[in-house]
Amino acid sequence: MSESSKLWYFENVDLFEILCPRKTPGLEEKHNPNVYGKDEFIYFPDEQSMNIYMIADGRVKIGSYGDDGKEIVKAILSKGEIFGELALAGEEKRNDFAQSMNASTRVCPMTVDNLKDLMKDNQELSLKIFRILGWRLRKMERRIESLVFKDARTRIVEFLREMAEEKGQKVGFEMMIKSHLTHKDIASLTGTSRQTVTTVMNELREENIINFDRRRILIRDMAKLA
Repeated sequence: MSESSKLWYFENVDLFEILCPRKTPGLEEKHNPNVYGKDEFIYFPDEQSMNIYMIADGRVKIGSYGDDGKEIVKAILSKGEIFGELALAGEEKRNDFAQSMNASTRVCPMTVDNLKDLMKDNQELSLKIFRILGWRLRKMERRIESLVFKDARTRIVEFLREMAEEKGQKVGFEMMIKSHLTHKDIASLTGTSRQTVTTVMNELREENIINFDRRRILIRDMAKLA
């Protein structure tokens, strides 16, 4: 895991106690987690952007709809990650939707005003929030470039590398990614088809570059994942 990825991970841990407080006096009652069922929407496009959310448990899909009504998946987030952060950057109405992907997804909401009040008195927190906003923007820019200029195999391989750098755990000379993403999820995030993802993943396994099952992806050699 790169130094920048480590920093991102530890920032998530710190922010969890702020956005999903359990023992903080005066905050616990205000920010009890909301529970959503599978496929239940947390917010829709055009709703007022009043809250920022952190996932306490489960997964959340962030997406939008094209002019033809087709769903466009922008991110699939899991425990410890935040969403709705554009409300802090001046977004008045949601451009995206947020949808629970699990039967009991728990998210902790915090109003923009409350978070701004916390940021006024905590410079370190402010810097971390701004880092997240910048990191998300850079990630979206890279994804757009990938969709425009790169073929399907390259997009899938780069997605695996990105997951390894952000969430991977080193095991000897290998990198393990604990993943609940299906091939359909990866296809949605890379602008490919489920069949293409399956084909590329199987090819990489046959080349002994990766191995995978439903719960994890093991990258045997990061240098060869290209």
